Amino acid sequence: MSNKPMFVPGRHGADLQRARQVAAPVRRFIQGPAEPSPAQWQAIGESLMQGDAAMDALLDWMSETGLAKAMPLYNRALEQGIAAIDEAPQPLQRFFAQVEATPDWLDAELLDEGARVCCLSGLTGMRVLRDLGLLAGYQASAINRTLVLTGALEKGAQRRIAETSKWWIDCTRPGGMARGAAGYRGTLHVRLVHALVRRRVSSMPEWDASYFGLPVNQGDMHATYLAFSVIFLIGQRLLGVPLSKDERRAVLHLWRYIAWLMGVDERWLHAEENAAICALYHNLLSQAPADASSQQLGRALIDEPLQRHYPNLQWLRGRLNRAIHLSIARTFIDAQGRRALGLPGGILPWYPLLTAPPRYLLQRLVLCLPGGRQWLSERGDRQQQAYLLTLFGEDHPRLLVAMPVASADPQGH
Repeated sequence: MSNKPMFVPGRHGADLQRARQVAAPVRRFIQGPAEPSPAQWQAIGESLMQGDAAMDALLDWMSETGLAKAMPLYNRALEQGIAAIDEAPQPLQRFFAQVEATPDWLDAELLDEGARVCCLSGLTGMRVLRDLGLLAGYQASAINRTLVLTGALEKGAQRRIAETSKWWIDCTRPGGMARGAAGYRGTLHVRLVHALVRRRVSSMPEWDASYFGLPVNQGDMHATYLAFSVIFLIGQRLLGVPLSKDERRAVLHLWRYIAWLMGVDERWLHAEENAAICALYHNLLSQAPADASSQQLGRALIDEPLQRHYPNLQWLRGRLNRAIHLSIARTFIDAQGRRALGLPGGILPWYPLLTAPPRYLLQRLVLCLPGGRQWLSERGDRQQQAYLLTLFGEDHPRLLVAMPVASADPQGH
């Protein structure tokens, strides 16, 4: 076998100086050496050319068979398992044999514990994912390119956030990732759509593979998984949600499995927190700098709170939430990044400064009480469900997809 390095697209480390500035907030949380080795750096670059071989092969069969015929079989296997389909086609059997053969490291109890910890974060968790993940992630222009070419820019920020929040909540409820459960089904639907997008966009004449690599590649899926886990945990610290080492480990375990099910290769999955933070830092160094699409997406997201379906005080609550989100983003995005994203000037980090200390003290106090942790988890679940209703309004929550973005970008199609 040849050890010759694979081709690395031009976007990889296109502006290291700026990338280091963007990644600086993550770097502060790393214990020990932070910089990638030459081998690690090469592997990240090569990952931008790698897709999801198992799902891509299944999509080949689905396309040959016809989606109208293949999709009902796929959906039935999602809900009931491949054994429920008599004489299932071999390509479908091969794919689900791999998916249903859960990895040796999987711990079902730890999955549910990770889900309970995600509930503990309540509304704070949703805000972290939106502001420190999605908005900050729009600085990664190479990933934005997929959104531009699929027309997702026209879809609207509010709907994309609603759909991805629905998927996130389905995945992060106890039992949500059990075979056939809502989070399990949603994740494998996302994986299929990623393959569809990968095939569609890579065939477009506007897609420059020499610079962008492969659409929805391993590197970008890796970044998204780390954003949902690492950025989520960092954000809890910044906003005063106290989480123990064991609780953080449970969240990492949950998202490690979700990413595995999503088609992220085993080599990019992390069991230990510091290793995961390092991996996110390395990935951010690889990302291309902001461009015009960053401002397009950023400005749309700024005004998203004004479009929500509040039960009352629409004008006031919309503007208050807009100010809260901008204030949270201010803690994680530097001045150059804020300009690149089209954020207004003069933003102050008032919300984290005013709310993190009392939130920390209150949660610490409640955790000392009998049943306190369960009360916080149940309260957090109610807050997240209410947030979902505010995003969707009277529409029944429907999952479409979450496209991968550096730093947790829930981008729907």
